[in-house]
Amino acid sequence: MAIVDTIKEAVGTEPRQATREEMSAARLPLAYRDSCAHLLIPLNKCRRKEWYLPWKCEDERHGYEKCQFNEYTKRVVKQNELREAKGGARSN
Repeated sequence: MAIVDTIKEAVGTEPRQATREEMSAARLPLAYRDSCAHLLIPLNKCRRKEWYLPWKCEDERHGYEKCQFNEYTKRVVKQNELREAKGGARSN
């Protein structure tokens, strides 16, 4: 997968999810099998190929981190909506 394809997927031109088979074949830990796993798989391949040098896989890492941040903001918005629906009451 070219860097351009990875960036296009991160930007969201076409939503893509990694299948369970792809995630298990890539040996992703269960904690990382989320909606951004399709970007983590090529990032880990690049990291292994480049001996984990931090400056080698910057584009893939940036795409993965952007996806993680977007997912975080979606969770925050959803939590705020739920809190407003309960009249501002906190769950804890």
